[in-house]
Amino acid sequence: MPDTAAVKKAQSRNERRLLDTRILEPGTGKAFELRKGEVLRIEQAVGNQCVDFNCFNLHDYKEFMHCGRTRTVHGFNPTEGDFLWSAPPRENAMLYILKDTVRRNDVLFPRCSAFLYESAYGFDVHTNCHDIQAEAQREYGLTPDDVHDSFNFFMCTEVARDGRATITRQNSNKGDHVDLVAMMDVLAIPNVCGADIMRTSNFALKPVRISIFEASENDLAAVPNVASMKSQRTPDQFRNAQIKATRELVADPDYVPEFVNTPIEEEQIVLELDEAEWAIFEEHARRDIYGDDHGAAFRDILFSWWEDRFLNAASGAPSTSGKTHD
Repeated sequence: MPDTAAVKKAQSRNERRLLDTRILEPGTGKAFELRKGEVLRIEQAVGNQCVDFNCFNLHDYKEFMHCGRTRTVHGFNPTEGDFLWSAPPRENAMLYILKDTVRRNDVLFPRCSAFLYESAYGFDVHTNCHDIQAEAQREYGLTPDDVHDSFNFFMCTEVARDGRATITRQNSNKGDHVDLVAMMDVLAIPNVCGADIMRTSNFALKPVRISIFEASENDLAAVPNVASMKSQRTPDQFRNAQIKATRELVADPDYVPEFVNTPIEEEQIVLELDEAEWAIFEEHARRDIYGDDHGAAFRDILFSWWEDRFLNAASGAPSTSGKTHD
């Protein structure tokens, strides 16, 4: 017979307490106060959606997550067992990736911006990660200048032998998630990536679920020890320690979200294909990704053709010709 007391004790060590959960709709993001030892779960509510992510030391916004340091330590695609590091000269482990069910993330590409969509696609109004991120963190008094390069969860990227980087389609499913353990008190800001005309999220925008848990004993035990080094400096060690900014991050009680280009409106378009056109569609429908979702498959075909015909860069690089779009 199993030891009932031992089983209950083992279960208690593995139990998490849910503190908050909510859905982030396309075109939006949210700033969350995540305390040391808490777990942030970023979860696919539908599937195939990239999530951009910034974070700051909750008590000193000048310390923030740094993709460059994280990339140096863990490579282009950090995943389960890796840390998110802050920028030099702090270089502290801010978050630990405890669980990653997809294991495809990116710290190579910067966030998409309004400039990208106007210069590369001709859209001077479009959802984009920089503006979404800036609006979400405005709740805590941060400005668009405080947005930094994002950790791109569920984003599939590749680097070829010639050094060119490209974005590829993803195959995350509903329920796939990443669990991050806070190594310090942080302001964590995930946003639903605004790229619906790129392969980043398979040419569509979908909601994501965010949950915050009180970590279990087993969660905390799974986090490796991080060595403390003399080179990890604090402001009191700076030659100029007088930073001209209010340091503590405090929520504005009067903050009201004002995300641009939302709510997003969708219009259904019916396409009638003859037998020959249907055969061509079937040949290119990528059923391994989209199954019987013909609309999603057709969007992929259309925008892939547009990329090949007009963009000439799978990375979504802006035009450098000096010409403007009509």
